[in-house]
Amino acid sequence: MNPVNAVKSVNPVDPASGARRLETRSLTLAHGRTPIVRELDVELPPHRVTAIVGPNGCGKSTLLSGLARLLVPRGGAVLLDGRELASVSTREVARTVGLLPQSATAPDGLTVRDLVRYGRQPHQGLLRQWSKADAEAVEAALDAADLRELADRRLETLSGGQRQRAWIAMAVAQDTEILMLDEPTSALDIGHQLEVLEMIRGLAARGRTVVLVLHDLTTACRYADHMLALLDGRIVAQGAPAEIMTPGLVRTLYGVESTILTDPVHGTPVVCPTALAAGPAAVS
Repeated sequence: MNPVNAVKSVNPVDPASGARRLETRSLTLAHGRTPIVRELDVELPPHRVTAIVGPNGCGKSTLLSGLARLLVPRGGAVLLDGRELASVSTREVARTVGLLPQSATAPDGLTVRDLVRYGRQPHQGLLRQWSKADAEAVEAALDAADLRELADRRLETLSGGQRQRAWIAMAVAQDTEILMLDEPTSALDIGHQLEVLEMIRGLAARGRTVVLVLHDLTTACRYADHMLALLDGRIVAQGAPAEIMTPGLVRTLYGVESTILTDPVHGTPVVCPTALAAGPAAVS
């Protein structure tokens, strides 16, 4: 498998900000005959971090695949700058949206730098070969992921967390305006989780639109500007984390009672599970 295929790249341009926009209209996605995502209307805030949360099997990864044109909509559409994504050229998609899935794989023998270089492939062509800008993008991505000292190590010799950071560096090197990450911190220890999440915040501050799937609600509340909560393929809440994160939402999503505290340092919601819920309840 060509490793670049693991990071799939895909925003009407906002006349005021120049930001490209990725959104959906009544989007339905299915695996086989089974609908997974149902009639979603989503607009990703440009230059912000959006976290998608919800229980296992609710459609989070499927939604990312649809946004990156890896799944053909069963109904509705994904729109890039007001155009149906299906009508946009593959090269434009690859230069605009990058997706790092959960299970990226690469052939044995690749070094970290080799892998990160693949992120520049959408920028190559018959009239544009490897350039100084490409080399600088690779080195900047290695620095962003704290991989400079490991750049010449083969991927198979790295720990799981180190390999995950290498894949993230590849996605960063692709230099797309919209970057989607599916559980990017799942294999990382707490220190490297913070490094990756701070790096993601920095990307948004420098103009990237970032979408990530996260399981930890407190982490999502701290690092996201916008949140989408999914259940059974439908949105049950969306908005700023401080506005939508309530005990009722946690109960609805996970069947768990909770107390919502406020982080004394960052002022963001802290979700403290307390017990399994006795029964279903509406979001409140």
